[in-house]
Amino acid sequence: MLNLPKSTEVGKRIPKQKFYEHLDITPAMRRAFVEQIKVIYWRNKIAATTMNLAIGKDVTELEVFTIKLNGEELDESVLRQIDKEIPYHILFLLQYDDKYQAWIGYKEAAASGNMSFKVNRYYHTPWMMEEDLTLKIEGLSTDAVYENLVRQIAGEALKTRKAGESLEETINREEEVQALKRQIEKLQAKIRKERQLNLQMKMNEELKKLKARLEELQ
Repeated sequence: MLNLPKSTEVGKRIPKQKFYEHLDITPAMRRAFVEQIKVIYWRNKIAATTMNLAIGKDVTELEVFTIKLNGEELDESVLRQIDKEIPYHILFLLQYDDKYQAWIGYKEAAASGNMSFKVNRYYHTPWMMEEDLTLKIEGLSTDAVYENLVRQIAGEALKTRKAGESLEETINREEEVQALKRQIEKLQAKIRKERQLNLQMKMNEELKKLKARLEELQ
């Protein structure tokens, strides 16, 4: 699946209670931890100390967690809670029976600092057999390894538009694309309902601008 060297292996079980006991979380999230998760393993640590990699500017190390589930569903808020408590970037490998799914969030340092992070969005693969879920560890630094994993897992959801476009630029552009699509859909619905011709014409002009910007970004 990952073909990581033995030097990266941790193989440590993490009690799932660590992520919800004595913490201010919702009852729904607590239920998700209790009912949806069997066990959490800290599987690997990808870092300059465990592999022949340079320390990245944004990603100092990347943890690999395997989460064994009771079913195919896992509330995304659970991953957000784990990411919130662990001050490093994380690749999640969800396991249910003999099927696997890879999840990774675009995790950025929060403006407040203090080793705190925020995840804007998660990307994931479909469920597949272990031999079919192949992720390549590519790059000369922990930053590069992380960015390449995000792009592999996101696939078509994060297409590079131009050579040299950074992961941050790709994600910001994709977020603007999705926001524009929502705006266009809402405006088209308003135009269909509008009965006054002058207002229709005004909204159509705005619609043209939004579509032009969308075409520019795609």
